[in-house]
Amino acid sequence: MNGTGAGKGTALPGRPGVPGIGRGRVLAGLALAVLLPPAVELLVTAVGYRNFAMIMLLHLAVAVAVAAVGGLWPAVVAAVLGSSLLNYFSAEPVGSFSIADPSTLFILVVFLAVACGVGLAVGLATRRAQEAAHAGAEALALNELALRILRSDGSLESFLDKIRAKLGMEAVTLLEAGPPDGPVRTPATARRAEPRWHVLASSGPQPPLGHAAADHAAVVDAHYTLLLRGGPLSGQHKRMLAAFGAYVVAVRERQQLVQSRQDNLRLTEGNTMRTSILRAVSHDLRTPLAGIKLAVSSLRQEEISFSPEDERELLATIEDYADRLDHLVDNLLDMSRITADAVTPHLRGLAWEQVLPDALRGVPEDRIRNELAPNLPAVEADAGMLERVVANLVENAVKYAPGSDVVLRSRTAGVAVGGRPGSELRVVDHGGGVPPSDILALFLPFQRLDDAGSAREGRSGIGLGLAVAKGFTEAMGGTLTAEPTPGGGLTMVVTLPLWEGEQL
Repeated sequence: MNGTGAGKGTALPGRPGVPGIGRGRVLAGLALAVLLPPAVELLVTAVGYRNFAMIMLLHLAVAVAVAAVGGLWPAVVAAVLGSSLLNYFSAEPVGSFSIADPSTLFILVVFLAVACGVGLAVGLATRRAQEAAHAGAEALALNELALRILRSDGSLESFLDKIRAKLGMEAVTLLEAGPPDGPVRTPATARRAEPRWHVLASSGPQPPLGHAAADHAAVVDAHYTLLLRGGPLSGQHKRMLAAFGAYVVAVRERQQLVQSRQDNLRLTEGNTMRTSILRAVSHDLRTPLAGIKLAVSSLRQEEISFSPEDERELLATIEDYADRLDHLVDNLLDMSRITADAVTPHLRGLAWEQVLPDALRGVPEDRIRNELAPNLPAVEADAGMLERVVANLVENAVKYAPGSDVVLRSRTAGVAVGGRPGSELRVVDHGGGVPPSDILALFLPFQRLDDAGSAREGRSGIGLGLAVAKGFTEAMGGTLTAEPTPGGGLTMVVTLPLWEGEQL
């Protein structure tokens, strides 16, 4: 990853500088190198202590202390000044820089070399310790960033926010390379064509950065470039930026994998839908079509004279099969809209009673027992969707509980949905019921439990009614659940939030 910077200076306020000893510590070390050796001589002179070896060790300790504070060069200054003071105040002849004994000169030279060597070693050790501390802080920051990425929502915007905060930048923009502008090129000329960059994500003041407004441009790879605006980048921050670039690619690939997985799921659902539709067309839709054709063909035969009763029966058969076809096609279209996330409800305040006339059209009156409580508050619903939900639930109950009434009940006390107060509509039947293990499968499209029994009893359908009802209910912000009816049977429970606006 390559990076270029447009700013000047050494460091921004609050940022760590290049690993090593800073200017302030060097100046402090120089001050100590100038002050401590004379202080040592003043101290030993004041107490009348003139042991040459011990005084030399004291100056060596001073050089080590200065090296620990300011590094090598302040330690050299302390060693040179200390050896000079030793020569003047402690070596014979005292009070002169002359050296009478050659061995004393050798001792002073060794002292100077040892002091400088110790200062170099201490300075290097201090620098390495600081570099290790900076590396540890950098590794900790990268580890923290990686954990945040794993725990975050995975969006590039939130990731760029973290980069901007870590580097202290004003703005960060991620560019992605697209196909080059201009006409279609051959492979030979396409290699020379410049890619067209577009903004993928941005953090900081808007609008997103362009190359002209950026202080730094960091090339992540051939497909991505980071633009940054702010102060200069230290060596540490450049290394962190290189790691951030690798994370950018990881986050982007993670997004693409998630999108690819979603696309594959949609394709799988679409294939399942198409296969099921073909199966339905081959059986459930062909049966009413065959019945209509047979009835119409019979009526058109001129050589046969039907009685008025027979004609009415044939016409009723045509009407019944046409209604069945219309209902099947409506469910197929509704299920395709739900699967494609193309359901947009127009919510308003509705009472359960308002949709019953249309929802119960065609259902024998003697099969329905309406026990809805009077003066119920309105629920938030789409009139057309709620009508289809109730119609499908009632039709399912009538079909699978032929020997019992279908009871409609409701309540609001203690009902909530999505953190809001709600209201329930219960469609209760006393049929054969459904085993608890099969309740979840009730709401899957193209699922018909007890197909064999349905065929024997003349029940038809393609298993979409409950799936459509559940999809429409959830689109309106509600829930649809099933539970056993006490004494046998099945109860469908539709829960919708109460309407909080003005009643229309």
